Amino acid sequence: MSEKLEEVHLDIAGMTCAACALRIEKKLNKVDGVEQANVNFALEKSTISFNPDKTNIQQFEQAIEKLGYSVIHEKAEFRIAGMTCAACANRIEKGLNRMSGVVSATVNFALETAMVEYYPSKVTTKDIMDKVKKLGYEAILKEDQGNEIDQREQEIQTQKGKFLFSLILSLLLLWAMVSHFSFTSFIYLPEMFMNPWVQFLLATPVQFVVGKQFYVGAYKALRNKSANMDVLVALGTSAAYFYSLYLSVRSIGSDGHMVELYYETSAVLITLIILGKLFEANAKGKSSEAIKKLMGLQAKTAIVVRDGVEQEITLTEVVVGDEILVKPGDKIPVDGEIIEGRSALDESMLTGESVPVDKTVGDSVIGATINKNGFLRIKATKVGRDTALAQIIKVVEDAQGSKAPIQRLADQISGIFVPIVVGIAVLTFLVWFFFVSPGEFAEALEKLIAVLVIACPCALGLATPTSIMAGSGRSAEFGILFKGGEHLEATQKITTILLDKTGTVTNGAPVLTDVHPVMDESEFLYLVGTAEKQSEHPLAEAIVQGIKEKGITLGDVEAFTAIPGFGIEAMVSGKRILVGTRKLMQQAQVDVSPQQKRMEMLERVGKTAMLVAVDGAYAGMVAVADTIKETSKEAIERLHALGLEVIMITGDNERTAQAIAEQAGIKQVIAEVLPEGKANEVKRLQAAGKKVAMVGDGINDAPALAVADIGMAIGTGTDIAMEAADITLIRGDLTSIADAILMSKKTMANIKQNLFWAFAYNAIGVPIAAVGLLAPWVAGAAMAFSSVSVVLNALRLQRIKL
Repeated sequence: MSEKLEEVHLDIAGMTCAACALRIEKKLNKVDGVEQANVNFALEKSTISFNPDKTNIQQFEQAIEKLGYSVIHEKAEFRIAGMTCAACANRIEKGLNRMSGVVSATVNFALETAMVEYYPSKVTTKDIMDKVKKLGYEAILKEDQGNEIDQREQEIQTQKGKFLFSLILSLLLLWAMVSHFSFTSFIYLPEMFMNPWVQFLLATPVQFVVGKQFYVGAYKALRNKSANMDVLVALGTSAAYFYSLYLSVRSIGSDGHMVELYYETSAVLITLIILGKLFEANAKGKSSEAIKKLMGLQAKTAIVVRDGVEQEITLTEVVVGDEILVKPGDKIPVDGEIIEGRSALDESMLTGESVPVDKTVGDSVIGATINKNGFLRIKATKVGRDTALAQIIKVVEDAQGSKAPIQRLADQISGIFVPIVVGIAVLTFLVWFFFVSPGEFAEALEKLIAVLVIACPCALGLATPTSIMAGSGRSAEFGILFKGGEHLEATQKITTILLDKTGTVTNGAPVLTDVHPVMDESEFLYLVGTAEKQSEHPLAEAIVQGIKEKGITLGDVEAFTAIPGFGIEAMVSGKRILVGTRKLMQQAQVDVSPQQKRMEMLERVGKTAMLVAVDGAYAGMVAVADTIKETSKEAIERLHALGLEVIMITGDNERTAQAIAEQAGIKQVIAEVLPEGKANEVKRLQAAGKKVAMVGDGINDAPALAVADIGMAIGTGTDIAMEAADITLIRGDLTSIADAILMSKKTMANIKQNLFWAFAYNAIGVPIAAVGLLAPWVAGAAMAFSSVSVVLNALRLQRIKL
C-alpha cells in the first residue's frame, strides 16, 4: 500500500544566496519521512512532500533553524465570544495548539482575544474559526490590517535605511580616497579626513553595524560546515578593514597622515552590496506580481442573508449554503448558483472574453467575476480554498515554488562554488605576494579582496527561479496554469499534440444547425419544439434550445411517447407529430425517399439529421451537430506552423470524426477509441519516439492526460481532468495550446540566457580580478549588478505578448 503524502510550503528567512537554499534542501531531504523537498531562493519558500505518520512541520522548522535560518509564520488575532471563565480560555488554547499547522496559540480571558501563530500554507484563519466553533465558542477575525507592513516591503525599507546610512559614511571615505590622486589634487578635502583614526570611526559602523548581517550569515554557514555569499563578503571586507586597522595602529607616533589605508574599500563594498540587495528585493517583489494581481481580484466582503437578516461579513466568514446578495456592479464573492435574478456577468478574468455572459436561475457563477446590471441572489457552493480563483492562485503559487530540472546544475555548482573561490583567492594572494610583487602585502591583499567579492553565487541561484516565477505568472495572465517548473520546461519539447474531439475541438454540446421544412417554418418549429420538449435526450434538448433562440414560444404537449433508438411521438394542437430516424418513418409508412440525398449530405459533414412527419405526411427535417469552436481552425493552423504533428482522437464513428477533423484542418484521426484506449494510443506514440501532449476535458480523458509527457486540461471541463493534467487551459480555447508552448520556449530561452551570463560573469570576472585588472570597489559594483541584471532579464517575461 502506497504512503499517504502531504505537502506543505514554508517561507524561509535568512537565505543570502543559492548555496543557502541548496544546504536547506539537502537537510530537509535527509529528514525521515520526507519524499521530496525543494527550496526556491528567489521566492524564499520551500515545498516539502512528506509522510505525516513519520514526520511533521515542527521537525522541518527545527532542521531549518539548526542551519541558522528561520521559518516565517503568520499571526492572526481573534475576538473570542462565549467565554465565561479562565477554564474556557484554557480549553480553547489547548484545542488550537493541537491543530496541525498551528505554531502557538495564546488565549487571554480578560481581553477575550486569541493570538494565533500559524503556517498559512497548512491552516487558514477560517480553519481556526471553525475549530473554535467546534469547541463551543465563536471566533471573529480582527481586521486590523492597516498597521501591518508587508514582509517584503519591510525588507526593502530595512535595506534602504542601511544603504542610506552606509552611503553617507562611505562617501566621506571615498572623498578622502579620490583626493589622493595627483590629477584630483584640486578637490578640497578637510585635513581631519586624512587622519587614519577619523577614517576608522567612519568605516567601523559600516563594517559592523551595516555589515552585521554578513558576519551573522557567515557564522551560521561556517558553523554548519558550509559556505555562502556571506562568507565571501565577510572575508573580503574584513581583510581590507583589519589590514587598515593594523596600519592605523602602526601609525601611532607618526604625523598621523597616511594614504595607503583601505577603509574606503571595505565601506564602499558593503554599501554597493547593500544597494544590490535593495535592487534585488525590489525586483524579486515584482516577479510575484501575478499572485498579487490574482489576489486583488477577490471581493473583500459579502452580503449574506441569515435567519432573514441581511448582514455584511468578511469573505472568510462565508460558508457553503449561505444565501448571498449581489448588487449590480459588485463582484461575485464566492462560487455559487443563482437562485433568484437575471444578469450579465463579466467573466473576462477567467475566460478572457470581454463580452458579458447572460446568467439566470440555475446557472453557476464564479467568484471574482463582475455582476454588470442585474440584482442576484446566489447560493454559495464553494468557499475559501475551494473556489475557482483560490485554486488558480494555488496552482500558480505551486508552480512558482517548484524547481525545474535545469536548475539542478546551478544548484550543484553553487554548492561547491564558495570553497573553490576562497581557494582561488588565497592562491591569487600567494602568487602576487611571493612572485608578482614580492613582499607587497597591500597589493596582494587587494587582489584577494577583488576575487572574493567578484565571485558571488547569487546570480547562479536567481537565474532559474526568477524566470520560472515570471514565466508562470505571465502564463497565468493568459489563462495558462503550469502545475510546476518541470512542466514549464518539458512543454517546449513536445512534438505531437493529441486532441480529444468532444469539448476540446468542438463545443461539447450539440446545437440545432439546419431546419428544412416543407410547410410554414414558424408552425413547423412550434410543432417540433413542443413535441421534443418532453424528451430528456441531449439531441432533443439541443432542438428545443435552438428553436427557443429563434424566438418561438412553445405550447403544451397533449400526449408524448419516447421510442428508444428511433425518436418520439407526440400530440400537439391535435396533430400527431413524429420526429426521428428513417426506420421510424418507415414504420409509420411515411415516404421520405426524396429526402435521402439531403440526409446523407448532412451526415457526411458530421451532423445528425432527424425527419419530421405531421399527421402521417412528411413535414421537414432538422439537423443537430456538435460544432467546432470558433477558434479551433485557427489554433490548429498555429500548431502546424510551429512544426507540430496534430492528431484528433475520439470515441465517435469514423465518418463523424473525419467530418469534424476536416472542418478543423486536422489531417490525422484516430476514431472509435474507448477511454482506456486513449492512454494506449499515447503510449504507442511515445514508443515511436514522440513527445506527446494530450489535450482533453472529460473524465474519460484523465488516464491519457496522466500518461502523456504533458497533459493539458481544458479549464471548462471536469475537475478530474484538471487534477490529472500538468497544464490547465482556463479559457477552453485551443489557441492556448500554442500559447503554452511559446511561453515554455520563451521562459527556457530566458533561463538559458540567465545561466549563460551567470556562468560567464564568474568565468570572466574571477580571472580578471586575479590578474589585478579589477579594483575591489569595481568588483563589488559588478557583483551587485550581476544579480540585479539576472532578475531584470527574467522580468522581461512579464511583458511578453502572444
